[in-house]
Amino acid sequence: MKTFQCHCNNTLHFENSQCFSCNRMVGYLPDEKQLSALEPAVNGNWLSLFNHQQYRQCKNFSDYNVCNWMVPVHDDEELCVSCRLNQTIPNLNEAQNLTLWYRIELAKRRLLYTLFNLNLPVVSRQQDPANGMGFEFLQDETRQDEFNNELSVKQSIATGHNSGVITINLLEAEHVSRMEMRDKMNERYRTLLGHFRHESGHYYWDCLINGTDKIASFRTLFGDERLDYQQSLKAYYDQGPPAHWQSIWISAYASMHAWEDWAETWAHYLHMVDTVETAHDFSFRIHGYAVSAPALAVEPAMQMANGYVMPVSFDELFEDWCRLSVALNALNRSMGMDDAYPFVISDVALDKLRYIHQIISEITSQSLATCLPIQTGAVD
Repeated sequence: MKTFQCHCNNTLHFENSQCFSCNRMVGYLPDEKQLSALEPAVNGNWLSLFNHQQYRQCKNFSDYNVCNWMVPVHDDEELCVSCRLNQTIPNLNEAQNLTLWYRIELAKRRLLYTLFNLNLPVVSRQQDPANGMGFEFLQDETRQDEFNNELSVKQSIATGHNSGVITINLLEAEHVSRMEMRDKMNERYRTLLGHFRHESGHYYWDCLINGTDKIASFRTLFGDERLDYQQSLKAYYDQGPPAHWQSIWISAYASMHAWEDWAETWAHYLHMVDTVETAHDFSFRIHGYAVSAPALAVEPAMQMANGYVMPVSFDELFEDWCRLSVALNALNRSMGMDDAYPFVISDVALDKLRYIHQIISEITSQSLATCLPIQTGAVD
């Protein structure tokens, strides 16, 4: 995630809706991939000082202030391209849900920022009701206990993916609840953004691997996804991961099933790309090495001055990530905090990351615009 610059030259961050230097309103322009300062225009519209085009605020921007993305004036939709993906939003009759929704939307937009920069297909359910991407933000259903009047959970919402729809339990946006679940599940890393990246991995497995000529190479690396998922899930929670999981999988949960191995590896690849982009934007140098721009996150290739096109190197990205993650962990320890990246990447897991890099590179170069048919089935 890079930073942006206001018209007054003040630094802006992705979540900003106002410049704290010149007090201009700012909004993100998805069509330009830029956060822009705005000036009032006619009919309630806003003029972008980046491209001098007019925009409207997303309805979730103007009504609830949970979004800072803009809608071009020629677009008839009330919602921005991010909010159009929502199938279900939280119950706003409960006051705390507005804050939780804001946190969820921020994490979702960070996911979309990366997906758009990678030129991955993002197709809404409106465009493709059967195969498009959608989001549901739901909360556990509770009931009043008839004996002691305490609330108990009647129906628990599972964060997961099902046929293109990504469901996020609202409690994941409540910090204490998420930390309690992290400890209960014996996880060292659990974040809202991590959930979005993981579940998007399931979506893109359906789009990019399932039913394609990539399925054989996928099975060679990740295993056979045709193995019974529910049985694998039960075995994982009954017995835990294999003792040697760190030599094969990027996380313990990845050992559960081939689908989860892919989704976990996909999420870690997005972690790498986004964090390296941030470090490059801040001109980080680690032991004298400048952190390179993850060019894949901007363009499918680097255009050299002499016209020669240099393909993006996964090895360079990974070397930058290794140096950066060690520094991040050291900084966190200096602050008395847990490691920012508490994982060790084995050679086998590295091959899986390289495979995902290759898949995304191919898709990026082809400028894929639509998803392939996806498989119906619930995956956590």
